Amino acid sequence: MTVTTQSAKGIRAEATRRALIASARELFGSKGFAGTSVDEVVRHAGVTKGALYHHFRDKDHLFRAVLEEVKLEVTTAAADRYFEAAEGTEPLQTVHLTCLAVIDAHLDPAVQRITVLDARAVLDASARRELEARYEVALLRGAFRSAMRAGTVARQPIVPLAHIVAGALTEACALIAEADDKETARAEVGDVLTRLLDGLRPRA
Repeated sequence: MTVTTQSAKGIRAEATRRALIASARELFGSKGFAGTSVDEVVRHAGVTKGALYHHFRDKDHLFRAVLEEVKLEVTTAAADRYFEAAEGTEPLQTVHLTCLAVIDAHLDPAVQRITVLDARAVLDASARRELEARYEVALLRGAFRSAMRAGTVARQPIVPLAHIVAGALTEACALIAEADDKETARAEVGDVLTRLLDGLRPRA
């Protein structure tokens, strides 16, 4: 087999994998994990069931791939806002804006369903924490480190701080996702977050 043939097969395989993830993401976002069958995913993607099981062990494994893709997008959006805010903004306020960006990126109903509602049903707690550590926690660690260096956040262990705040953001997103009045829930969550973060300032 030539290198060109191997490359072509790799490209086709990756295209199939991407088609499955895109299909599953659309269906999971609109119908939910439990309401979506493997048959629907492969039919929507235009591939065979064998192709799905070549790339993913099962529907749970496919869901995790979708969840990681959405988490990457959410974190990237929050990181972009962080770097924009970091220019000329007080460092703790930058942390605040970053946290709000994470919350706001979860306001889309499809994102809420995948990352908040279904993630809790499909993944166990350790798997969710592992993903949170790779995305939200990693983002917050950098933001808090900068704020501590600037003296706007009291010196303290960064890792547990980032994990605790990331956990609070997850709960905030869940509250909004499950609320009947999402606009009010978002406003209340924002107010509580402001109070929590202000409490991290050094004491006089």
